[in-house]
Amino acid sequence: MDWDKLKIFYAVAEAGNFTKATYLLNLSQSAISRQIQSLEYELKTLLFERHARGLSLTENGEYLFKTASEVIAKLRDVESTLMDKKNKPSGKLTVTTVVTLGTIWLTPRIQEFMKLNPEIEIELIFDDKELDLSTRQADIGIWMRRPKQLSYIQKKLIDINYHIYGSTKYLEQYGYPKTITELNKHKFISFGRGTPSPVFNPDWALKLGMKYNKKRKPIMKVNSIYGLLLAVQSGVGLAALPDYITMSTANIVKILPHIEGPKTEAYFVYPQSLKNVARVIAFRNFLYSKVSKWEF
Repeated sequence: MDWDKLKIFYAVAEAGNFTKATYLLNLSQSAISRQIQSLEYELKTLLFERHARGLSLTENGEYLFKTASEVIAKLRDVESTLMDKKNKPSGKLTVTTVVTLGTIWLTPRIQEFMKLNPEIEIELIFDDKELDLSTRQADIGIWMRRPKQLSYIQKKLIDINYHIYGSTKYLEQYGYPKTITELNKHKFISFGRGTPSPVFNPDWALKLGMKYNKKRKPIMKVNSIYGLLLAVQSGVGLAALPDYITMSTANIVKILPHIEGPKTEAYFVYPQSLKNVARVIAFRNFLYSKVSKWEF
C-alpha cells in the first residue's frame, strides 16, 4: 500500500470533505480525488460514499481509517521520542482546551512559555468538545472534568470558582443587589442549550434563593461562556461566570461575593506515551507555576 496515498486518505477522512483536505495537504482537490480513486482501485474496495454534504466512510473505509489512526499515532510517538533525545525540549506540542479558558487565560501566557522554550513549536486547539488524545489529535488536554479514560495521565490543575457578575453600566441603572432576595428584581442571562457547559449546574444562579426548585426566567440565553461575558459587559443583565474570565475585564463587578457557585475542576491530561517527553514536562511545569500564583 502506498504510504503517501494512505496519508491523503487519512487527511480526507478526518476532514470529512475534499475542500478542507486541500488546505491540510496543500494539494488541489482534483489531485486528492485522483489519489483516493487510485487507492480504492488498488484495494479493490470503495472507501467513501460521496453525497451532496460531503463524504462518509464505508465500512471498509472505517476499518482502514481506524488502522491508519493507530499507525500515525504510533509514528508520532516515535517522533516524540527521537526529538526528545536532544538536550533541550523541542518539537511540536499541540494543546487543546475549551474555547473560553484557551482564549482568555492560556493564550496571553503562551508567549512567555515560548521565550523560555524557543525550540518548541506550539499549536493551540480550542474546542468545547474533547479531542482524542489517544490518536494524537492533541498531545495535552486541559479539561474541565476528570477524564474517564484510565489510560490517560491526569492531574488536577486548579479549582475554577464561579460567582454572579454584572456590569457597572447595568448596576448603575438597576441597583446593586445586597441580598439573595433582591436578585428577584434583576434581569438574568443564562447558559443556553447546544454546546455543553463546563459548569456542572449552569442554572444555579437562576435557582439561588428560590423555593420548590423554581428558577428565575432569564431574559436571554447564550450557549457560550465568552458570549455570557460579552452580554454582561454590554449591560444586558447579571450572569454566573468563572472568576478567571473577569479578572482582566473592565467594568465588571462581582455580585454577592460571599455566594459561590459550583466549582469546576480543571485537569492537565496527556497520554501515557508522552510521560517522559521533555516538552510535555516543560509545559506542565510552566502551567503549574502559573496557577500556583492564584492567577485563576
